[in-house]
Amino acid sequence: MTDQAILDDIKNTVSSHDVVLFMKGTPVFPQCGFSSVVARVLDHLGLTYHSVNVLEDDGVRQGIKEFSDWPTIPQLYVKGEFVGGCDIVKEMFETGELKAFLNDKGVLN
Repeated sequence: MTDQAILDDIKNTVSSHDVVLFMKGTPVFPQCGFSSVVARVLDHLGLTYHSVNVLEDDGVRQGIKEFSDWPTIPQLYVKGEFVGGCDIVKEMFETGELKAFLNDKGVLN
């Protein structure tokens, strides 16, 4: 797949789902501590989300960094908007900002 095709695929995934988590591993079997933290936060909030295991495709693993202009994984998107990685999601969760943001976006169950 070309770089542009990978970016188009990422854009389609982000726009096709209300909440998308690009992570290492899966929510049930995360393969990175940072990915695990974000998945646990989303699960704790009872959020329904789509996950993409970047370890299954190196093109996606590199492409998501270019797509967001963010160097690390995991990456959380809500309604097409890049929210951030582990530190940002964790801090937003701890301050209550994440729950308010998700409510504002209409994605909390």
